[in-house]
Formats: sequence, C-alpha cells, structure tokens
Amino acid sequence: MRSFRSRNPIPIGIAGIVVIALGFTVAMFSDDLPIVGGGTSYSAEFSEAAGLSPDDEVRIAGVKVGKVSDVELSGAVVVVTFKVKDAWVGDRSLAAIKIKNVLGQKYLALEPEGRDVLDPAMPIPRDRTMAPYDVLEAFRGLADTTNAIDTTQLAQSFEVIAETFSDTPDDVRGALTGLQQLSTTISSRDQQLATLLSNTHKISDTLAERDAEVVKLLQDGNLLLEEIGKRRDAISTLLEGTQALSKELKGLVDDNNEQLGPVLESLDQLTGMLARNQDALGKGIKNMAPFVRLFNNAVGNGRWFDNYLCGLLPPQLGPINEEGCLGRTS
Repeated sequence: MRSFRSRNPIPIGIAGIVVIALGFTVAMFSDDLPIVGGGTSYSAEFSEAAGLSPDDEVRIAGVKVGKVSDVELSGAVVVVTFKVKDAWVGDRSLAAIKIKNVLGQKYLALEPEGRDVLDPAMPIPRDRTMAPYDVLEAFRGLADTTNAIDTTQLAQSFEVIAETFSDTPDDVRGALTGLQQLSTTISSRDQQLATLLSNTHKISDTLAERDAEVVKLLQDGNLLLEEIGKRRDAISTLLEGTQALSKELKGLVDDNNEQLGPVLESLDQLTGMLARNQDALGKGIKNMAPFVRLFNNAVGNGRWFDNYLCGLLPPQLGPINEEGCLGRTS
C-alpha cells in the first residue's frame, strides 16, 4: 500500500475542496434537509396576512412545533409557508392566525385532523383557515372614519328628528330628547373627540413600530422573574441556615449560663465601680502628669539621676549653704 506522501497531491486537494464545499452547503441549507433540518414544509392559504411574518411560531395545542418560513401573495390569497417538526399533520387539518400577546404579535395555530398525513405539496385551502381581526387596524379605521364625520350636520339632523317627534308619547319624546342632548354634547366636544382619536391613532402606530422592543422588554422581564425564582431556593436555604445558627447559639448560651452568669455579674460590678469613681480617676490621671514629667527629667540623662537635694547641710555649717533652701528651686 502506497504511503500518503507518495500519492499525487492534486486529486487529494480536489477531493478536499469538494468535501469542504459540500460541508459548507449542508451548513447553509441545513433547515431544508429532511432529516436534520427544521422539519417538513407545508403551506396554507389565508384571506390576509394579518401581521404574520417569517420566523413567527407554529403551535399545535399551544406547543411550539415549528416556525413560519415565508408569507407571500398569490393572486387573491396569501400563501403562508411553514415547517413542522416531530408533529403529525392530517389531511383535514385547520390553520388559524392568532394573536400571541397584547402587542399584536401573531403565531400560526394548527389543529390536526383527518385520517391520512397531509401532502406537503397540497396547501391547506382557504375554507379551512382563519385570520384574526386586527385591533390596531380597527383603531386606525375608527380614527379615519370619525375624522370624516361632519359633527355639526349630525347634531342638526338629531335636532330635526327631535323636533319632528316632539308631539309623540312621553317615552318616545324622552328618548328623542336624550338623543338631542347627546348630539349637542358630541357637537360641543368635537375638538376633544378629534384630539382623542388622533392620539389613539398615534398610540397604535407607536405600538406597531415598537412591537419588537416592547416584546423584548417583556421577555427580559420574564427572564428576571425566572432568575428571582431560581434564587428563591438559595435565599430560603440562607434563612434556614440563619435560623439553625440562632438555635445553636441559644443552646450554647443555655449550656454555659452557669459559667457566664458570674463572669457577667463581676463585669457589671467592675463597670459600676469605675463609673462611681470616674471623677477620682480623672483627677488622679491629671495629677499624675506633673510627676511623670519631673520623673522623666530626672532620668532623662543616660544612666544618671539628675536631682538636687536642698538642705542636706544646714546653713550654720559654713558658706556652702548660707541661705538655706529659700532662694533655690528644684
């Protein structure tokens, strides 16, 4: 058998490049592979996209089983392509676009039905799909509609109706009177209502634009709550350990109460005596200061005592001490 070095390097290099290219291709299109990819691809026809976008979740009975691959317009219907992994989808399955959270994020909900497996080449028809009603679009439509209403003319119409039915029975006349008052109120608050609806339109636009940020904020809040829940066990263990330590300390004090009692009593007596003689101790320390200063002066010259003894010889013995100790200082 020939050694590796003796072989022609050109075919080996070409084979290596082919293997690397195949590996790169598999890595780039791994989601489309039938075994290791993201699952089996299906499609469904809807009357509208209703805010559904690629990478949104696909759920069965509330459990995530895949994600949306593509949303495109095909004639008069919207075709949603999605992948499902490790889940059975029947040939009579139902599909619906549902709202995931209060911010309007959507997901595709599947309801598997039928006896046979759904053919990936056959989309779920329009009569077995359902799209939700978008609340944000409803607010936008409400704002546009109310802005187009002539409130003054509407109030005049209500007043004409009330005057026309003024001779009717009391019940009908009361209802028309209330209708007239309502029209007057609407007409007088026209500017406020227009401002309110305009602000509602701005809020809906802002929520639609910041949908990803608000969802990220809520997800981070969920992570924070999960972390607090994880740390709850550690905090509980810490509190239990503190409680056990307090019990041990209490037992230690109880066990040594006989020895600690006399010691604490003696300590109390000592501190009491020091408190009673606090003034005397202060005066003693104050009076001790001159003695310490003079003593340091006496012994501060090496190994000699520097002192003067006055009156060792009486004055009458001669000229050594004629004046005595009256004129000298120590």
